[in-house]
Amino acid sequence: METTLAANLELAPVSKLDCEMFMEMAERHFRELNPAFEPQADWKESYFPSVTENPRLFLRWIQVDGNRAGFTLFGIENHRFLPRQTGAIYELYIEPEFRRSGVGRSCALAAIRELQAHSPSKVQLEIMAGNVPAEKLWASLGFQKVSERWVLKDLKE
Repeated sequence: METTLAANLELAPVSKLDCEMFMEMAERHFRELNPAFEPQADWKESYFPSVTENPRLFLRWIQVDGNRAGFTLFGIENHRFLPRQTGAIYELYIEPEFRRSGVGRSCALAAIRELQAHSPSKVQLEIMAGNVPAEKLWASLGFQKVSERWVLKDLKE
């Protein structure tokens, strides 16, 4: 596994002052994953503070030559049933003009390295169904598909 970021690439913490810019980029990201995504009031009010106020979550700008090229969100979770920790990569978003240049791969590796410092038993992530570029990226880094998550969205009877 690669161990350094390219000289022109930096992961920088997202500050509370970056809220508006981050939320705009996050909305683009979620709309790309799901064109029907419409930010609800709870998302607008709670997403950013929930992420930035949790010391076990790491939200970073991806910067290339000083330009914001995306963001990544990763963290440490307690295992549901066992006395161990799991690393999780929640989001990796690269703006379209920076894709297919190695930026995503370098950032993924940097996130994994930062998670390794917390000694998790494993690192896991979810990929939206149909996101073939993400599947290829994560598989190239050694991730394997071990399950599928199914969701019941309509709870009306």
